[in-house]
Parts: sequence; C-alpha cells; structure tokens
Amino acid sequence: MMLVLSCITTSCEKDFLDKKPDNALLVPETLEDLRALLDNSNTVMNYAPFLSVFSTDDFYITDNGFTSASSDVQNSYVWADEIYLPTAAVTDWNRMYQQVFYANVVLDGLKELKTYPVSQAEEYKQVKGSALFYRAFAFYNLAQQFAAPYKASTAGQTLGIPIRLLADVNLTSTRGTLKQTYDQIIMDLEEAIDLLPVKAAFKTRPGKAAALAMLARIYQTMEEYARAEEYATASLQLNSSLTDYNKLALTGARPFPPALPDGNEEVLFYCIMVNSSLTSALSGVSSELYSSYVSNDLRRAAYFTDKGNGLINFKGSYTGTANIFSGLAVDEVYLIRAECYARAGQTGKAMQDLNTLLQKRWKTGTFVPFSAQNPDDALRIILAERRKELVYRNLRWTDLRRLNQDPRFALTLTRVVKAQTYTLAPDDKRYVFPIPENVIATSGIEQNPR
Repeated sequence: MMLVLSCITTSCEKDFLDKKPDNALLVPETLEDLRALLDNSNTVMNYAPFLSVFSTDDFYITDNGFTSASSDVQNSYVWADEIYLPTAAVTDWNRMYQQVFYANVVLDGLKELKTYPVSQAEEYKQVKGSALFYRAFAFYNLAQQFAAPYKASTAGQTLGIPIRLLADVNLTSTRGTLKQTYDQIIMDLEEAIDLLPVKAAFKTRPGKAAALAMLARIYQTMEEYARAEEYATASLQLNSSLTDYNKLALTGARPFPPALPDGNEEVLFYCIMVNSSLTSALSGVSSELYSSYVSNDLRRAAYFTDKGNGLINFKGSYTGTANIFSGLAVDEVYLIRAECYARAGQTGKAMQDLNTLLQKRWKTGTFVPFSAQNPDDALRIILAERRKELVYRNLRWTDLRRLNQDPRFALTLTRVVKAQTYTLAPDDKRYVFPIPENVIATSGIEQNPR
C-alpha cells in the first residue's frame, strides 16, 4: 500500500490535470486499499490552499519579511497581476486536484469492487461518503481562489473550475460554469450526508456534522442564507460543543489542545494549510484587527502573542500545533446561523447564537450579552465578531469576496510596502487568482482575466 501511495503522490506533483501516470502503477483493489488512499492525511488529503490568506486585510508582512518571502507570497500580498513563475508548480492548485484525483480513484474503485463481506457494508458506505466529501471540499477551496465570487444572477454564464469526476487522466480538462461548479459540490455533499457516520472515527475523516457544516458554509458563500441556516441547524443538532477559553492555558505557546487524535471538541473536520509561514517572525496580525479585542475577551490572549516592536504573531491554531487550522469547527457553524438569522430579520435568535458562543470566550464573570436594536445592527455586530473569531482560518478571503457585493460592507484594501502603496478595490478582477501558466499550456483551458 505504501508503494501505491508513493507512486501516486510522485506522479501527481506537476501539471496535475493532464499528466498521464505510469501505466505500471498498482491499482487499489480492496476496500482497505481505498480507505488507505483517503487516510493519506499527512501528504495529500487534509490540506487547504494558503496564498489567498496573504491577500487579506487580517495579515501584514514587514518590509524585511517581504524581501525574504517567496515570489508567489510577495505577489499575492500586493495583488500583482502575475502571481507565480511561469514554470512553477503551484501547490494551491496541484494539491487540491491531487485530492480530487484520489477521491475519484476511490469512487471509480468502489464501482469496480465486485464483492466484499457483508460485515463491510457500512465501511463501504463510509468510504464512498468520505470520497464525495473530500472531492467537494477540494472543489470548494479551488473555487474560492480560481473562480469568481458567486452571484446567482450571473453564475450560469461565469466560468467555474475544471470539474473532474473520473480518475482517467486522459480525459480533456474544460471549465464549466460557476453554477455547474457549485451544483456539483452540493450534489457530492448531499449524497455524502446519507453515507457518513454521525461521528467519524478520526477527525481527519468527515462525519455527518462536518458535511452539514460544509453545506452551511457553501450556501452562505452563495448568499442563500435560508439554506445555510437549515444546514447549520442540522449540524449543531449533532455537535454543538464549545470550548470554554477560561479553561485554557492562555499564556502557553499553543493554548489549544492538539486536535488529533481527539483533543479539541469544537473541531468537526481536521484540515491544515499547505504552508504555515503565516506565523513567521516577520509577519503578523493587522493592528486594526488586534485592537478590536477588548481586555476581557480571552481570544486576544488565546490567539496572539506580542513579539515586541509592535509585531503581533498568531499562535491560536485549533490544531494545537504550529500547523494552521483550516477545517470545520462548531464556532463557525454558530456564526453562520447567527448571520442567517440576522439576515432573516430574527434579531433575537441571531444575538442568542452569538452570545452562546461569546460567553465561552470572555473572562468568567465579565461577559455582558450583546444586544442589537434591529437586524442591520445585529448583522454588523455578528460580522465583526465573525472576523475576530475565525481569524487565520482561511475564511476571510471568501468573506471579502462575498461581502464586497453589499455596499454596506464593501472594502478597499490598502498596503504600503517599501513606501509604495497598493490597493484592491471591492470589484477588482484580482479577487480571482490566475490559473498556473503550465496548466494553461498543457490543458488549453481559459485563463482568468487580471
């Protein structure tokens, strides 16, 4: 099995959409083999992109840090027209399509699996559900960087990402519409829900609560808030656990318990960014965001450490390690539902969900429940707390793209690097990353305008 994983991993490093693997590769033939492919969490499956985080307003790099950063990080940070070197292997693209390939190998393999013991019927369902979840998760992450923000009125005419549904790499890659992209993601997850266990054996595997939470996130991204509320509620009915930050060792380098194997009750699905350089000694959280945490808000101590000279570093990953968490957690689900309630005019329910979360984040005996005068007031409060709660979770880029469509929340981002000012307007085409040039050259798919 290790040989299979090694061969597949090696064959998938570059030009992943269209490169043909070695015909001599071993083919997984048993249910155990297929499960092992999906459990390859250390090198393939449980990873999310990272470059878009450098493009958000939560993060800044010092001039010295900028000089020492890689070219793709520099270009992402200043929203350059060109992000990658022409021949570069772009991990944010390649790793996600590697995940899609693994998922498709499993789904194709399950169709070919002629016999298996009756005792493995439940495992068969779970493996299929996991493969569908992983494929949807990868497609969603790709769409947040390499496709335009979702607008229902134009999604049927806007380019999406290549949707690969079979493992056969000889098939030509094409870009469907944005609507087709999101339809496929939703279809995969809806099918997965009926196949997955209520609670997965390991946090690196998805369970029902994770799949429901992912659907809530997707519908929020699509601005279909009634559906997002429906799935958030269903997820919270299965897992509504929240960590009391008063019980954490806040002054420690890693305040949160290791999520693996089962150490963080809020984590629904474990995933990390493909690169952890966000915690470099030459980068930090924006001063504007850091100053928004009041003194009794324990997130300030749990998430950040003062490095001196005005540099505030992030330390509060839900992994409990140096790896940056970018999976699914219960706190996000509460915030999704709170926002949906506010947008539906249900101010009381919106603030109740927010206060349920925040009372676990404030110093014991100091929390005064938040109140709102009307739904608009509630929405502003919730969005501000969403940014503070989910900092460094790989969600801010998607939120900026979504909220920029509403004049009330649209932002023009500004950076100053070595005395040069860079800006990103709310409707800028650079909110969509370019597809790597080597992918364009080998597949012939259309490039995103910049």
